[in-house]
Amino acid sequence: MVSVAEITPVDHSAPGRTARLRSFLRRHRVFAAAFAVGGLLRLITMLGYGPAMWFNDSYEYVSVALHPRPHPIRPDGYGFWLLALKPFHSFALVTFTQHLMGLAAAVLIYALLRRKFGLPTWGATLAAAPMLFDAYQIQLEQLIMSDAMFTLLVVGVITLVLWHRRMSWKVGAVVGLLLALTWLTRSIGLPILALVVAYMLVKRVGWRPIVAMITACAIPVLGYMAWFSTNFGKFAMTNSDGLILYMRTAIFADCAKMKIDPRKELELALLCIEEPVDQRPEYAQWYLWRSEYGQPLHRLGGKTFESVKNDAASKFAQRAILSQPGDYFQIVARDFMRSFHWGRPTFPDPATFNMYEFRPYYQLVDGAPKRLPTWPSYQGRTDTDAYAYEQGPPETKIVSPWAEIMSGYQKVFYLRGIMLGGILLIGLYGVAVRWRRWGGPVALPWLASFGLLLAPAATAEFDYRYVLPAVPLACVAAAITLRHGVRRKKVTPTSASASEPTTARA
Repeated sequence: MVSVAEITPVDHSAPGRTARLRSFLRRHRVFAAAFAVGGLLRLITMLGYGPAMWFNDSYEYVSVALHPRPHPIRPDGYGFWLLALKPFHSFALVTFTQHLMGLAAAVLIYALLRRKFGLPTWGATLAAAPMLFDAYQIQLEQLIMSDAMFTLLVVGVITLVLWHRRMSWKVGAVVGLLLALTWLTRSIGLPILALVVAYMLVKRVGWRPIVAMITACAIPVLGYMAWFSTNFGKFAMTNSDGLILYMRTAIFADCAKMKIDPRKELELALLCIEEPVDQRPEYAQWYLWRSEYGQPLHRLGGKTFESVKNDAASKFAQRAILSQPGDYFQIVARDFMRSFHWGRPTFPDPATFNMYEFRPYYQLVDGAPKRLPTWPSYQGRTDTDAYAYEQGPPETKIVSPWAEIMSGYQKVFYLRGIMLGGILLIGLYGVAVRWRRWGGPVALPWLASFGLLLAPAATAEFDYRYVLPAVPLACVAAAITLRHGVRRKKVTPTSASASEPTTARA
């Protein structure tokens, strides 16, 4: 028997397409309106702070795009993105793509929660709201930094895994490729890979997609590590992991408690910090980046980010953690809890803190854009590198009234830390009530969010920009937890869905 749908012609005319678009927007009018506002805020940002805003790390990414090479401090994934856009010579284009990444992450969250977990339009939109409206998220997208790309990749990985419970090997390969890009963008991608593999094993998706995922992830990562080894003689992603962990432990490391014998362990003894613990700066990064507090590293000679020094710093840091576990956990807990303040106390220092602010005056000197720093770079200077990429003035131009609009907006519209804490607690409840099923679909986004908050506190230092990638995942976990607590139309998940049946009880 032939159905009506099979004999009814599909209208491919322009009026037909317009009618379908209008119907689609009516069904998703709440999210469409929120999406439009989010896009408008990003347009205002580009008008007020073009062509881009700058962070201390931005110049190294630009240098990699100009002179491709494995970077000793961080993977080159974002540098490759700048390299791909280099022919256009436009930092405005770079920030435009990053704003699109932020909007795309919001779309993924909304689609996942609507299509696979049956949330109402307003509920799925609310979960995507921090990605759309948070002023610090928008400001981070305007910076020449890797965070917008990293956030989209992580959200993309979680979305794909939750979308496909019965995963084919092809989908597994796509997930693996995204995980490789995540890892090449920020080193924290490795724990996310381990988390996804564990989740897929628990969910028994089969060995083919897991093997395909690991293989697709391993090929580009191993290729990058091989390239890194040709420059640094070490099969690794960076030469900085030990040094960064050293700065984490430098706040509390006591060589007397660590029982370091200078006669037998001179290398470690040279890294001991002379100042008493109670007189040391609160900011861990000072022991790596500030010369007056980085003297212990200089005692070893040579360049800061070289394999020998990195290995020595790693040994020192591991000894400090094993010798003073209580002090280490206290420091980690203190930094972890910084994510949950009501306001935003200045941290780690005023200079870094101000780089995350829309300030309509901070880059003006005598009414003109403040010049970029003139630090030495790989084959030049930071300011000349930026000029070479842009083929024109790269400094941030503050334009009224758009700059003032976003500066005022940022004072009010952002997700406060205590709200993030509440969202995480909701997700934790969702994991707990599903303990017989290892947390169900809530576990993956919740653990990923928690891990993204904990990892910087455990291995480096708290920084406000490290909080933002964890927010959308926490919102997804909380939304899945609450989906039985709201009224909605009955949505039957497809057979390939990773969600629980919407008619089931939590």
